[in-house]
Amino acid sequence: RKLSPAFHQALLSFCRMSADSRLGSEVSRIADSEKSVMLMLGRCLPHIVPNVLLAKREELIPLILCTACLHPEPKERDQLLHILFNLIKRPDDEQRQMILTGCVAFARHVGPTRVEAELLPQCWEQINHKYPERRLLVAESCGALAPYLPKEIRSSLVLSMLQQMLMEDKADLVREAVIKSLGIIMGYIDDPDKYQQGFELLLSALGDPSERVVSATHQVFLPAYAAWTTELGNLQFHLIPTLLNKIEKLLREGEHGLDEHKLHMYLSALQSLIPSLFALVLQNAPFTSKAKLQGEVPQIEVTRFPRPVSPLQDVAIIIGSREQLAVLLQLYDYQLEHEGTTGWETLLWVVNQLLPQLIEIVGKINVASTACVHEFSRFFWRLCRTFGKIFTNTKVKPQFQEILRLSEENIDSTAGNGVLTKATVPIYATGVLTCYIQEEDRKLLVGFLEDVMTMLSLSHAPLDSLKASFVELGANPAYHELLLTVLWYGVVHTSALVRCTAARMFELLVKGVHETLVAQRVVPALITLSSDPEISVRIATIPAFGTIMETVTQRELLERVKMQLASFLEDPQYQDQHSLHTEIIKTFGRVGPNAEPRFRDEFVIPHLLKLALVNNQQSVDSKRLDIATHLFEAYSALSCCFISEDLMVNHFLPGLKSLRTDMEHLSPEHEVILSSMIKECEQKVENKTVQEPQGSMSIAASLVSEDTKTKFLNKMGQLTTSGAMLANVFQRKK
Repeated sequence: RKLSPAFHQALLSFCRMSADSRLGSEVSRIADSEKSVMLMLGRCLPHIVPNVLLAKREELIPLILCTACLHPEPKERDQLLHILFNLIKRPDDEQRQMILTGCVAFARHVGPTRVEAELLPQCWEQINHKYPERRLLVAESCGALAPYLPKEIRSSLVLSMLQQMLMEDKADLVREAVIKSLGIIMGYIDDPDKYQQGFELLLSALGDPSERVVSATHQVFLPAYAAWTTELGNLQFHLIPTLLNKIEKLLREGEHGLDEHKLHMYLSALQSLIPSLFALVLQNAPFTSKAKLQGEVPQIEVTRFPRPVSPLQDVAIIIGSREQLAVLLQLYDYQLEHEGTTGWETLLWVVNQLLPQLIEIVGKINVASTACVHEFSRFFWRLCRTFGKIFTNTKVKPQFQEILRLSEENIDSTAGNGVLTKATVPIYATGVLTCYIQEEDRKLLVGFLEDVMTMLSLSHAPLDSLKASFVELGANPAYHELLLTVLWYGVVHTSALVRCTAARMFELLVKGVHETLVAQRVVPALITLSSDPEISVRIATIPAFGTIMETVTQRELLERVKMQLASFLEDPQYQDQHSLHTEIIKTFGRVGPNAEPRFRDEFVIPHLLKLALVNNQQSVDSKRLDIATHLFEAYSALSCCFISEDLMVNHFLPGLKSLRTDMEHLSPEHEVILSSMIKECEQKVENKTVQEPQGSMSIAASLVSEDTKTKFLNKMGQLTTSGAMLANVFQRKK
């Protein structure tokens, strides 16, 4: 064609093209090399990102990362990484994972120096971001990038960032992520100077108010820190002794009130260190060099170890593999059984230092604190199960037995059995003797509890340690039969003191035991004791009978118990038994509000009236006041129940009036309250008669007017009535 160039250009001008805008110039200039592609992406991405839907922005992550990796200009790379960390306003879990995966790929590609120079500043910038999701991204990045950072940065800048977030961040989720990242840092750190800082972080983490953070500490941070501590040789020489000393200090300071939260914190940390300690013992044993994987590897029983709370607390994972652990375990059992512990320093430390210190600590905790007894019991159970049966039988049990020294000669020497009243008893029974449950183990537990029951009874010692053992074991139905066997030994014992103890212990068992067992084993035993030659034994059965009335639903069983209680109340031989009457009144006050209404209306309230009338005739003032005070408590407790008009007029009011007669002489403060109670009851009866002749009412409801309640409570507060009883007065039965 022979068109003039001017014509040609004029003709093409009719094709609409735009080269004078930013985008136009990008479009009209196609990249012709890898470098120019990178430069083009670096120029275009900042304009693309804001125009992509938020929900779809993660699709851009590969492009952003690839460009940030390969772009020659540091300033552009910085802008792209800034875009990456700000890509999504509030990235959810999945989106954060995607960004982190990208960051790790970037780190692998560019090496430690650029990760430090380019990625870390992006994290630092967002450490105080207003959205927790962004701060989460920072916390998670610190852990994910740890393997790819220069080691001196890991143990300085990154550790400081995480420490700041742990101390300052208000969001539980962020602190949880911080703890997991700290755990990863602990797996890479190799600057021994940071050991103490790690320990302080560990204590902060264990004391965190959030359950999530504490849980992450046990699952990740603590085992990772323990692994480093083991490498440094500090597990047996710093970490465990320091935690033990902190527990001892708590117990020394806690004579007027123990900080149970802190005790739990330190003890649970020690419990989480048991697998690391056992691994250390196996890896530093006389046989470790012989542990070669050859031929058939023995199987480890599924129940050999307690279930670990995380893979990092699994002994097999700490050691390296299940096969290696199996070989070591076989050699370990053989060594303990046949060759002894000479020269085995790590195990001797456990036997000669750790166990004696733990047993001494156990002797100092309050036996009445169910929570502490339970915690230490679980701790010993885990320790014994981890170190195995031979170790428990040859190293743990003898140390407890040496201290508890159960022998008949010790009955009168207080030195010999002061320890029997301490928490050592329930912790040995429930933490050590329950570890293994073959027949011989159960026999040992039964024999131990029988001996403790006998010794405590014969030396007139408090029964708290025996009760604590029963409460802890009774929580598990598997032990109910065993506990009943122990009590039956007490029922048929030659000493009335032991029979009395058995009678009292039944009360603890009734609430947790199945009704069938109550009918077959508990009631027959109590009936046997209730016709004991010794009156003290008969009286000791009353609280247990009361508890049965409160908890059992079988009609036939309730009738048997009611007949027994009736015989105590109506048999002439008991009419002067002051201690029997106080025990019955106390029991009525305790179980009356929760017992079956028919039992309360037909039995408890009428008998309280009879007891009140008899007490009016009592000539010994001290006995009269004692019974009157117990009656006052019982009536206060029962006033929260609904009482029919007939019962109110014929039994409840006469009982209160009779009681008032005693109090007029003996305790004017009580008399004032009784008068106000009587007045309220009488008004209620009158109002009922006017409004609706039939019906029932509650005195508690009648005591609700504010000034009466205030007067009533003020008076109550001045008396020696128990707090629980007072609380009951204004509580309707649910």
